[in-house]
Amino acid sequence: MLQKMGSILVAYSGGVDSTFLLKASVDALGDRALAVIAESETYPEREVKEAVRTAKRMNDAFLVIETEEIKDKKFIRNNKDRCYWCKQELFSRMKLIAKKRNISFIADGTNYDDLSDFRPGSKAADELNIKRPLAELKFTKDGIRKLSKKMSLPNWDKPSFACLASRIPYKTKISKQDLANIDKAENYIMKLGIGQVRVRHQGQIARIEVFKADIPRVIKNRGRIVQYLKKLGYLFITLDLEGYKTGNMNKLLKNNKG
Repeated sequence: MLQKMGSILVAYSGGVDSTFLLKASVDALGDRALAVIAESETYPEREVKEAVRTAKRMNDAFLVIETEEIKDKKFIRNNKDRCYWCKQELFSRMKLIAKKRNISFIADGTNYDDLSDFRPGSKAADELNIKRPLAELKFTKDGIRKLSKKMSLPNWDKPSFACLASRIPYKTKISKQDLANIDKAENYIMKLGIGQVRVRHQGQIARIEVFKADIPRVIKNRGRIVQYLKKLGYLFITLDLEGYKTGNMNKLLKNNKG
């Protein structure tokens, strides 16, 4: 499929799916495959740096661009279509790059499992004719991880990641300060040896989600975590005893019916 495309621009986040897609694209097309890494307030600096490192291991052909979704009122009002406006910003910029460089197709790392989740960004992808090869060929997350391990890709077991705006409940306005506080809080907890963490920003409450196996480590470091997060301005720091699950904030959407 990729060889038939002739040339491709890959929306590259540094995650498992987009890494697998980029590797396959480079193998199929060589220097006719180009990765685009987006940088903005909604994306932690650590993730951008890691994406650059991983892209360099596969192919030096990549671009880092700045997106400005935080300036879009339709994005920061944070309705259930938030991701649509974010993807509109990213894919519109990628369309300009593809046109300038005479690249035939743009693709992202959406996998087959993603099709069953609530993903407004998919509408933007459809409108701008963004290809989803992994979903089209029914590659699941588990299958991608297994193949990535076999191919010795460095991040085959990397935990799932979503942008920092996903930590804020729908209809709560997004601000640069809140995004920065979420980023700082998550970085701090990760440095305690916890690989996967979400700090859900709910006004003056910070709700921490980690895998169930990491809950004892959070409790062990409770005092340090509380002290640090209170310095960021949170009054109440809670731990979700159900543990981390992808799409947790979408439960609020379902309960509130949008």
